Amino acid sequence: MAEGEQGARGEQEKQGRIGLVNGFAAYGMWGLVPLFWPLLKPAGAAEILAHRMVWSLVVVGVALLFVRKWDWLRELVRQPKRLGLVTIAAAVITVNWGLYIWSVNAGHVVEASLGYFINPLVSIALGVLLLGERLRPAQWAAVGVGVLAVLVLAIGYGRPPWISLTLAFSFGTYGLVKKKVDLGGVESLAAETAVQFLPAFGYLVWLAARGELSFAQEGFGHAALLASTGLVTAIPLVCFGAAAIRVPLSTLGLLQYLAPVFQFMLGIFYFHEEMPGERWAGFGLVWLALVVLTWDALRTARSGRIRLARATAAAAAAPDPAGAEVQRESAV
Repeated sequence: MAEGEQGARGEQEKQGRIGLVNGFAAYGMWGLVPLFWPLLKPAGAAEILAHRMVWSLVVVGVALLFVRKWDWLRELVRQPKRLGLVTIAAAVITVNWGLYIWSVNAGHVVEASLGYFINPLVSIALGVLLLGERLRPAQWAAVGVGVLAVLVLAIGYGRPPWISLTLAFSFGTYGLVKKKVDLGGVESLAAETAVQFLPAFGYLVWLAARGELSFAQEGFGHAALLASTGLVTAIPLVCFGAAAIRVPLSTLGLLQYLAPVFQFMLGIFYFHEEMPGERWAGFGLVWLALVVLTWDALRTARSGRIRLARATAAAAAAPDPAGAEVQRESAV
């Protein structure tokens, strides 16, 4: 029995390590993706976005052919409400993808990274506004500091940080809708890109008819890079899915900050974007809000584990009424 438990524990640790590696890989790739989009110039953001939609469907379609998982598609087609939610998710992520590509290639990497820093705060706000969720005091404090940060950044930029806010709210809405759709990562991407495919392909055909499609004009290397947008989209998602089923949610929540940290550092040290004092102050407030939020989440998770352990121990220590009754009948 002890050997069996030791083997199970060893397998659990192995799976945990695999999950961590995949988590680092997923968020690392998402964090380094600003290095990729400039390579696709002279294609504009709209053409890059259209290629991303088309080639992502090709990649996930091939993946699904290999694993032969199509049952979800038949179920989805029979449920118009879920199909409607998939369409909403596709529309929202289109806005997110398109704005992010444009932001990076237009020199707004730091402001784009801010969108993913404040995304957890936006998700909490959406939960309160749309789902009627109740917040703990620490969560209210984090949201309040986040609002203050946006005000400070608006003063620093001379305008509201609309890129950050649009990215954060679009991705937060996307996450909310995906929860209701309840599909796996690859299946969800396949359904969403299927919705996106016809408009995206039609746009590429229109560009080609006008002689403005860079895919056909800039040589094989450029075309190959545009086609690889499908891999750039799908591979991190597959790694994320492998991590999500192997590591605790609290660990995954901490790993999610890797992507905006990498993006922020690239914006400062690689793209050499300006960071005056007001922006540092605004980012500092955002990071403070995230520290409070993370501390509260870890504390709550720890309290939950302690309560569960106590309840389990109490249940194990309690006498079994059925067993006691059997013993009494045997004695008689």
